[in-house]
Amino acid sequence: MSRAWPRRALISVSDKTGLAPFAQALGQLGFEILSTGGTAKFLKDLGLNVIDVSSYTGFPEIMDGRVKTLHPRIHGAILGRPDLKEDAEAIEAHGIIPFELVVVNLYPFEQTVAKPGCKIEDAIENIDIGGPSMIRSAAKNHAYIGVVTRADQYDRVIAGLQAGQLTPEFRRELAGAAFEMTARYDRAISNYFAGITGTETDKIFPPTIAIALERRETLRYGENPHQKAAFYVEPNAGPATLAAAEKLHGKELSYNNLLDLDAAMAIAREYEEPAAVVIKHNNPCGCAIGATLAEAFDKAYEGDPISAFGSIIGFNRPVDLATAERLCEPNRFIEAIIAPDYAPEAFALLTTKPKWKNNVRLLKLPGFLLPQPTILEYRRVTGGLLMQDRDDQADPQGDWKVVTKRAPTAAELTDLAFSWKVCKHVKSNAIVFAKGGMVIGVGAGQMSRLDSSHIAAYKSGEKSRGGVVASDAFFPFRDGIDEAAKAGITAAIQPGGSKADPDVIAACDEHGMSMIFTGRRHFKH
Repeated sequence: MSRAWPRRALISVSDKTGLAPFAQALGQLGFEILSTGGTAKFLKDLGLNVIDVSSYTGFPEIMDGRVKTLHPRIHGAILGRPDLKEDAEAIEAHGIIPFELVVVNLYPFEQTVAKPGCKIEDAIENIDIGGPSMIRSAAKNHAYIGVVTRADQYDRVIAGLQAGQLTPEFRRELAGAAFEMTARYDRAISNYFAGITGTETDKIFPPTIAIALERRETLRYGENPHQKAAFYVEPNAGPATLAAAEKLHGKELSYNNLLDLDAAMAIAREYEEPAAVVIKHNNPCGCAIGATLAEAFDKAYEGDPISAFGSIIGFNRPVDLATAERLCEPNRFIEAIIAPDYAPEAFALLTTKPKWKNNVRLLKLPGFLLPQPTILEYRRVTGGLLMQDRDDQADPQGDWKVVTKRAPTAAELTDLAFSWKVCKHVKSNAIVFAKGGMVIGVGAGQMSRLDSSHIAAYKSGEKSRGGVVASDAFFPFRDGIDEAAKAGITAAIQPGGSKADPDVIAACDEHGMSMIFTGRRHFKH
């Protein structure tokens, strides 16, 4: 379509990332630029010739800038179809010059409401009105106009214009991205208002929900090679989340890698002491604390060295050279590691020494130990979604009760506290044997708690003598205690609450075991 008017672009953005070279390139292509407020000043400071929107519309910005682009000459320049007789007549009659590009992003509403203590007045003022209107208008009229809403689109747009004009297919792609932006924006506003209105239940679990996630990457496959998969992240995911981790080295991450890395983080951050956790199939097969990170890893790996082959490792301290040397010992194979950081010499060793040096994924998460934001968990079921708040509340020892004749020794109490933190991250039915600040046997995901007890006893072998046992839910019968006593366990920790509690307590007393009731269950299905 030939143009009887100058090439024009409307630019009005809150986020000015990458805007300078983009606008300068438009200037070099002969575009006139219309703009408003802070964007106009930014562009003028670059030396660009900018036409103020108010001078084009003949109407000033009013109400502290709330009304500036909501004008027929603006929306007519966006929505006009010059090859239609009626539109062409309106364009001519009202002195409208159609835009070839509309470059708009929105007030930072999501970032504003994410700030602690955000006032409702601040939230309201960050609800963009003119921006979404222009974006939707341009996206609707994408047969005639290009709508640019993200900085990562700038280079492709310039390349397309330098080649002549944007192709219909590219304009349609830009329109799709624009509608997604406004849809996400409206979802964020809706979710915010649901959180400040309605009942207390509504504030946690709104009557309707809309989840906005951004695709970070497509994955090689899902849990199995015949399944397709992708990794999506929250737009404002915090620095203590897996979404904030940076991959420094290694092969592409897989679906299962990501699940296991998240599990490794969740356990390792439970501890104030240097801690290491070894994850296999979303369960810990080893976990330990130590005076040093290297000691913690040695103990964690020794908990179940057979299962540890091909595992995911999590550390709550930067990986130092001594720890890297342990990781690189012969006959060990590590799939991925996540830690707050890596000492340069540790990173060099991990990426040059072992046979798996080229493949191991090394992830860095500086915010590993920062407080996690309140997180709601979602789980898809056919036809719907389950939602709950995350099981990350502290279990204060002041609420624990010793229910047996014998109280735990100081050493037993330390191991009971350690094992309880691990146990809540193990798939139910969960039984964890521990001793000396390390996991020595885990029974996970069994239909019977007794089966989990058998597995933990088998895994720990003679190491269980003098150890402790943690159970994520109550023992329904005394048989689990009898099995633990047979393995040499001397103390137990569990929620309590079973009709059989008296029998279970009596069994502990018979075996000379101590037992603590925490009063809180930690099922993990």
